Amino acid sequence: MLFELIAAVVAGVALAGVAMALRWLSRGSLPKWIIPATAGLGMLCYSVWSEYSWFDRMTTALPGIAVTWKNQQTAFWRPWSYLEPVTTRFTAVDLKGAKRNPKQPGLVMVDILLVARWQPVKPVKVVYDCGNARRADLIDADVAIADDGSLVGAEWNNVKPDDASLKVACAAG
Repeated sequence: MLFELIAAVVAGVALAGVAMALRWLSRGSLPKWIIPATAGLGMLCYSVWSEYSWFDRMTTALPGIAVTWKNQQTAFWRPWSYLEPVTTRFTAVDLKGAKRNPKQPGLVMVDILLVARWQPVKPVKVVYDCGNARRADLIDADVAIADDGSLVGAEWNNVKPDDASLKVACAAG
Protein backbone atom coordinates (compact mmCIF):
# COMPACT_ATOMS: atom_id res chain seq x y z
CA MET A 1 0.00 0.00 0.00
CA LEU A 2 2.89 2.35 0.77
CA PHE A 3 4.42 1.71 -2.65
CA GLU A 4 1.12 2.49 -4.35
CA LEU A 5 0.90 5.78 -2.45
CA ILE A 6 4.47 6.65 -3.45
CA ALA A 7 3.70 5.74 -7.09
CA ALA A 8 0.58 7.93 -7.07
CA VAL A 9 2.57 10.88 -5.71
CA VAL A 10 5.30 10.34 -8.31
CA ALA A 11 2.67 10.27 -11.07
CA GLY A 12 1.20 13.51 -9.74
CA VAL A 13 4.59 15.23 -9.52
CA ALA A 14 5.54 14.06 -13.01
CA LEU A 15 2.34 15.37 -14.55
CA ALA A 16 2.63 18.61 -12.59
CA GLY A 17 6.09 18.97 -14.14
CA VAL A 18 4.63 18.45 -17.61
CA ALA A 19 1.96 21.08 -16.87
CA MET A 20 4.63 23.50 -15.63
CA ALA A 21 6.64 22.96 -18.81
CA LEU A 22 3.55 23.54 -20.96
CA ARG A 23 2.75 26.70 -19.02
CA TRP A 24 6.34 27.92 -19.44
CA LEU A 25 6.33 27.08 -23.18
CA SER A 26 3.05 28.96 -23.62
CA ARG A 27 4.64 31.97 -21.85
CA GLY A 28 2.07 31.99 -19.10
CA SER A 29 -1.04 31.87 -21.28
CA LEU A 30 -2.21 28.74 -19.47
CA PRO A 31 -3.77 29.41 -16.05
CA LYS A 32 -1.81 28.63 -12.86
CA TRP A 33 -4.45 26.22 -11.59
CA ILE A 34 -3.61 23.78 -14.40
CA ILE A 35 -0.54 22.55 -12.47
CA PRO A 36 -2.29 21.22 -9.33
CA ALA A 37 -5.30 20.07 -11.41
CA THR A 38 -3.02 18.02 -13.66
CA ALA A 39 -1.21 16.57 -10.63
CA GLY A 40 -4.51 15.57 -9.02
CA LEU A 41 -5.83 14.09 -12.26
CA GLY A 42 -2.63 12.09 -12.67
CA MET A 43 -2.86 10.71 -9.13
CA LEU A 44 -6.52 9.80 -9.63
CA CYS A 45 -5.84 8.09 -12.98
CA TYR A 46 -2.98 6.09 -11.48
CA SER A 47 -5.18 4.97 -8.57
CA VAL A 48 -7.98 3.85 -10.89
CA TRP A 49 -5.51 1.98 -13.12
CA SER A 50 -3.93 0.33 -10.08
CA GLU A 51 -7.28 -0.87 -8.75
CA TYR A 52 -8.47 -2.31 -12.04
CA SER A 53 -5.16 -3.95 -12.97
CA TRP A 54 -4.53 -5.53 -9.53
CA PHE A 55 -6.37 -8.78 -10.30
CA ASP A 56 -4.52 -9.35 -13.58
CA ARG A 57 -1.17 -8.46 -12.02
CA MET A 58 -1.75 -10.90 -9.14
CA THR A 59 -2.85 -13.80 -11.33
CA THR A 60 0.21 -13.22 -13.52
CA ALA A 61 2.48 -13.13 -10.46
CA LEU A 62 1.10 -16.48 -9.24
CA PRO A 63 1.68 -18.93 -12.10
CA GLY A 64 0.13 -22.37 -11.96
CA ILE A 65 -3.11 -21.31 -10.27
CA ALA A 66 -6.75 -21.56 -11.28
CA VAL A 67 -9.03 -18.81 -9.97
CA THR A 68 -12.23 -20.33 -8.59
CA TRP A 69 -13.92 -17.28 -7.04
CA LYS A 70 -13.51 -13.53 -7.10
CA ASN A 71 -15.16 -10.75 -5.16
CA GLN A 72 -16.13 -7.64 -7.09
CA GLN A 73 -17.20 -4.52 -5.23
CA THR A 74 -18.70 -1.15 -5.82
CA ALA A 75 -18.30 1.74 -3.40
CA PHE A 76 -19.50 5.31 -3.22
CA TRP A 77 -15.92 6.60 -2.73
CA ARG A 78 -15.06 4.88 -6.02
CA PRO A 79 -17.84 6.15 -8.28
CA TRP A 80 -16.19 4.54 -11.34
CA SER A 81 -16.78 1.14 -9.75
CA TYR A 82 -20.49 1.46 -10.52
CA LEU A 83 -19.61 1.25 -14.22
CA GLU A 84 -17.31 -1.75 -13.71
CA PRO A 85 -16.95 -3.35 -10.26
CA VAL A 86 -13.41 -3.65 -8.86
CA THR A 87 -12.01 -7.07 -7.91
CA THR A 88 -10.71 -6.84 -4.34
CA ARG A 89 -10.08 -10.49 -3.44
CA PHE A 90 -10.18 -13.97 -4.89
CA THR A 91 -9.51 -17.61 -4.15
CA ALA A 92 -7.45 -19.89 -6.33
CA VAL A 93 -6.33 -23.51 -6.41
CA ASP A 94 -2.57 -24.04 -6.61
CA LEU A 95 -2.34 -26.58 -9.42
CA LYS A 96 1.40 -27.13 -9.05
CA GLY A 97 1.06 -28.57 -5.56
CA ALA A 98 -1.87 -30.94 -6.18
CA LYS A 99 -1.11 -34.39 -4.77
CA ARG A 100 -2.89 -37.73 -4.81
CA ASN A 101 -2.08 -40.81 -2.78
CA PRO A 102 -2.11 -43.93 -4.99
CA LYS A 103 -3.86 -45.79 -2.17
CA GLN A 104 -6.72 -43.25 -2.14
CA PRO A 105 -7.09 -41.94 -5.73
CA GLY A 106 -10.39 -40.25 -4.89
CA LEU A 107 -8.66 -37.84 -2.50
CA VAL A 108 -6.61 -34.89 -3.70
CA MET A 109 -4.63 -32.48 -1.51
CA VAL A 110 -4.22 -28.89 -2.74
CA ASP A 111 -3.45 -25.44 -1.44
CA ILE A 112 -6.32 -22.99 -1.66
CA LEU A 113 -4.85 -19.50 -1.94
CA LEU A 114 -6.80 -16.70 -0.27
CA VAL A 115 -5.72 -13.47 -1.95
CA ALA A 116 -6.92 -10.00 -0.93
CA ARG A 117 -5.75 -6.55 -1.95
CA TRP A 118 -3.09 -5.16 0.41
CA GLN A 119 -2.91 -8.48 2.28
CA PRO A 120 -0.36 -11.28 2.12
CA VAL A 121 -1.41 -14.42 0.24
CA LYS A 122 -2.73 -17.02 2.69
CA PRO A 123 -2.49 -20.66 1.63
CA VAL A 124 -4.86 -23.17 3.22
CA LYS A 125 -4.09 -26.89 2.84
CA VAL A 126 -7.27 -28.75 1.82
CA VAL A 127 -8.13 -32.33 0.91
CA TYR A 128 -11.03 -32.91 -1.46
CA ASP A 129 -12.93 -36.18 -1.65
CA CYS A 130 -13.82 -36.12 -5.33
CA GLY A 131 -16.26 -39.02 -5.23
CA ASN A 132 -18.30 -37.77 -2.27
CA ALA A 133 -18.11 -33.98 -2.91
CA ARG A 134 -16.63 -33.03 0.43
CA ARG A 135 -13.65 -31.11 1.75
CA ALA A 136 -11.41 -31.34 4.80
CA ASP A 137 -9.38 -28.30 5.85
CA LEU A 138 -6.02 -29.39 7.22
CA ILE A 139 -5.70 -26.63 9.80
CA ASP A 140 -5.97 -28.92 12.81
CA ALA A 141 -2.78 -30.49 14.16
CA ASP A 142 -4.66 -33.70 15.04
CA VAL A 143 -5.19 -34.67 11.39
CA ALA A 144 -3.00 -37.55 10.21
CA ILE A 145 -2.73 -39.80 7.18
CA ALA A 146 -3.32 -43.48 7.89
CA ASP A 147 -1.39 -46.35 6.28
CA ASP A 148 -4.17 -46.87 3.75
CA GLY A 149 -3.95 -43.19 2.68
CA SER A 150 -7.16 -42.06 4.38
CA LEU A 151 -7.40 -39.06 6.68
CA VAL A 152 -7.73 -39.65 10.41
CA GLY A 153 -9.16 -36.91 12.62
CA ALA A 154 -10.31 -34.71 9.77
CA GLU A 155 -13.61 -32.86 9.86
CA TRP A 156 -15.28 -33.27 6.48
CA ASN A 157 -17.53 -30.54 5.09
CA ASN A 158 -19.96 -31.24 2.27
CA VAL A 159 -19.60 -29.05 -0.79
CA LYS A 160 -21.84 -28.74 -3.80
CA PRO A 161 -20.87 -31.07 -6.65
CA ASP A 162 -20.59 -28.05 -8.96
CA ASP A 163 -18.21 -26.19 -6.58
CA ALA A 164 -15.49 -24.60 -8.71
CA SER A 165 -12.64 -25.44 -6.32
CA LEU A 166 -13.75 -29.08 -6.11
CA LYS A 167 -13.90 -29.39 -9.90
CA VAL A 168 -10.49 -27.78 -10.43
CA ALA A 169 -8.80 -29.75 -7.65
CA CYS A 170 -10.19 -33.08 -8.80
CA ALA A 171 -9.20 -32.39 -12.40
CA ALA A 172 -5.69 -31.29 -11.36
CA GLY A 173 -4.70 -34.22 -9.22
